[in-house]
Amino acid sequence: VLAVFDPEVNEEVVRIIAAQLAEIGDQFDKEIKARVVNDLVQHFLNENLSGEEITRRMSEAVEGLARAIPSDMEQEKAMLVLAMVLTKKIANTMPSLLQRVFSTTVNYISQQLHNYIVRMVSAVKQ
Repeated sequence: VLAVFDPEVNEEVVRIIAAQLAEIGDQFDKEIKARVVNDLVQHFLNENLSGEEITRRMSEAVEGLARAIPSDMEQEKAMLVLAMVLTKKIANTMPSLLQRVFSTTVNYISQQLHNYIVRMVSAVKQ
């Protein structure tokens, strides 16, 4: 799990960031086509795909969406929100995948966006 949330990061900082990301997520939610979600659901249902491979598929989907959805926000913020919105949509489509998609998303975020999250938390703490 993300080691960003040390004891010095108080609940208010987390609440502020969560509210900002949720607002962006609501905007992006409408833009994500069912086909993208359904394709990812099929990958998650494929037991033969390794954790590494499924994380790569999630990464490709997030990057593709980040390019397709026009936005003036930072690329990393868009990718973070898109990963979370995709996770929600996949879990809503196929609830039995919740554990696999959640762990894949945490893995993806910690691999690809860790430094961005550290910077975001630092900016809010100041």
